[in-house]
Amino acid sequence: MATFLYKLGRLTFRRRRFVALIWVALLAVAGIGAATAPAATSSSFSIPGTEAQRAFDLLEERNPGMSADGATARVVFQAPEGEKVTDSANKAEITGIVKELGSGSKQIAQAADPFRTQAVSQDGSTAYISVTYKVNSMELTDETRTALEDAGEDARKSGMKVEIGGDALQVMPHTGTAEIIGVVIAAIVLVVTFGSLIAAGLPLVTALVGVGIGVSTITALASVLDLGSTTAILATMIGLAVGIDYALFIVSRYRAELAEGREREEAAGRAVGTAGSAVVFAGLTVVIALVGLAVVNIPMLTKMGLAAAGTVAVAVLIALTLVPAALGFAGKRIMGRKARRAAEAESRPAAKPNTGTRWARFVLRKPVWVLLVGVLGLGVIAVPAASLEMGLPDDGAQPKSTTQRQAYDMLSDGFGPGFNGPLMVVVDAKNSSDGKAAADRVAEEIESIGVSAVVPPVFNKAGDTATITVIPKDRPSSHATEEVVHAIRDAGQDIKADTGAEVLVTGATAMNIDFSQKMNDALLPYLALVVGLAFLLLMLVFRSVLVPLKAALGFLLSVVAALGAVVAVFQWGWLGSIFGVEQTGPIMSMMPIFMVGVVFGLAMDYEVFLVTRMREAYVHGESPGQAIVTGFQHGARVVTAAAVIMMAVFSGFIGSSEQMVKMIGFSLAVAVLFDAFVVRMAIVPAVLALLGKKAWWLPRWLDRALPDVDVEGEKLQKRLTEGSGSEGGDGGERELARV
Repeated sequence: MATFLYKLGRLTFRRRRFVALIWVALLAVAGIGAATAPAATSSSFSIPGTEAQRAFDLLEERNPGMSADGATARVVFQAPEGEKVTDSANKAEITGIVKELGSGSKQIAQAADPFRTQAVSQDGSTAYISVTYKVNSMELTDETRTALEDAGEDARKSGMKVEIGGDALQVMPHTGTAEIIGVVIAAIVLVVTFGSLIAAGLPLVTALVGVGIGVSTITALASVLDLGSTTAILATMIGLAVGIDYALFIVSRYRAELAEGREREEAAGRAVGTAGSAVVFAGLTVVIALVGLAVVNIPMLTKMGLAAAGTVAVAVLIALTLVPAALGFAGKRIMGRKARRAAEAESRPAAKPNTGTRWARFVLRKPVWVLLVGVLGLGVIAVPAASLEMGLPDDGAQPKSTTQRQAYDMLSDGFGPGFNGPLMVVVDAKNSSDGKAAADRVAEEIESIGVSAVVPPVFNKAGDTATITVIPKDRPSSHATEEVVHAIRDAGQDIKADTGAEVLVTGATAMNIDFSQKMNDALLPYLALVVGLAFLLLMLVFRSVLVPLKAALGFLLSVVAALGAVVAVFQWGWLGSIFGVEQTGPIMSMMPIFMVGVVFGLAMDYEVFLVTRMREAYVHGESPGQAIVTGFQHGARVVTAAAVIMMAVFSGFIGSSEQMVKMIGFSLAVAVLFDAFVVRMAIVPAVLALLGKKAWWLPRWLDRALPDVDVEGEKLQKRLTEGSGSEGGDGGERELARV
């Protein structure tokens, strides 16, 4: 592989104008496609195999006009002090809002009058209008949301306090500001790392080209493939991260080759042949992690993973072709004055060793202590992970300044916390001899469980399906509400055995519970899949059994430690005020598996780039200890810069007002911190120092069975050396380029 990539690097360097033209044309085509494609709404959200989804599907079949899975909103009114919502003036105002909402949008299925549905608190201080829509929250138009907000604004003029809750106001958070902050910090880190504006700008420009092509393609195909407006978020985040990383690796190796006195074209070839090999296999691990999201069996996540994997593939291709072409355009300006002086200083025999070299030598002197401190430190941080509780955040997790949170609190105060998360119990009486009796028995069983309220069964026109609305006593995300859902389902088994009627629990709260359970069940299989496949891939790269095993175990340690930090901050509230956590609660159920996929890919990037350089030095004759020093001498600065850039990109999301985005940003940033600086920079060299030559051990039968992909460039080095000896100078290199 190194030989092929060496030739590719030299070819793209020579034909840089043609290569650049191809990528610009691809960007233009993707941009035109995105601009002319139909606007995407949202991919249809479903959770196959769950009881809540089966209930929604049953209601859609038996009672299609009900729009059971449609968006909902609650316009909550609170009368001024000393007044009641039932006073004539306030009542007239609320009734007028009901009529306004009912005619305000074609997407509205119904706006229920609170004075007819008894949606008025006992003390008369609070009332709410229940609004149901024909489509889910992500398919609502801006006009529909505006009509809802305007209705609330009109009611405020009467003197009442009016707030709006429900998922109808839910929109995908915009992350443009966070991305800009991340790019700015990345630019600063790159300038400090390279000491050259040209060298710093090149990874940014090429990464943005890759993200532009990937996201534009997703946008162009969103309507056709039902990708939706949410799919591009993960692709943007990952594409920007790996795009900068991969270009950074190539540019860094190119500058190192120039510092050794090689011609520019030769340096580009060697950079792509060596660092490019690491980029290919690092990219494959990221693709494996993202495609592996399919094991969760949630179509939306599968599409997001595949789209992001495609963007990563584009980033790899750009690193192997556009980056060396751009290096050709940059000329000698890729080396700033300070960088040239530093390179000359390092080449002198008495040059002072860099920070990476000094750190590696320290680890070689104290490997046991470094290993113990690293493992025990992460182990202590990981302790809170044992208390991990997963769920989906509701409006109660919103900032207190939002209308959703205020509506949530008003409903809790006026009607009880369970009003924010009603359950919908569906009774399929098609196979029952007496459907009404079966539904009545279900209602009685639910009342005996202990809930706040049970609305009598309502049948469809055919009389074979009934719905029962249940109001729990506790808030939607509480463990007590989850127990109520399980208790109703358990009781439903006995009712089915006795009457033949099937009982299903659904609604937004039950759907969240089922979603969390599905994500929890998929976590271990997902971990086994991505870690297992990556283990085989890394064994192929490093020609070792222990190095991939160490990489996988180190990753698991950093992930568990990151989960511990997330639990401590977002579930327990430790340091919560620093990170803007206003309401503690369960950890978002999607977060652990999402974090595993993203961080695993990035962690393997650092592992491959750093350890490949060690493997390269070892294969070329250095002792195991000296190979570790060489790897850190050339790779520590680059890996540090890459990790700081990723932490900056992810940390930008912590400032979001959305609890979900805040949690994801924090988890990814802290996971990269632990993995890059504790695992890869401390634990990895300590373990390799203790193992010595055994680290690179591979059974002979396995060595013969595995294909030799020559990631470290050993074959390339031999061919270049032999060519140089037989023809002199660069003759062997020219011969190799013609192969």
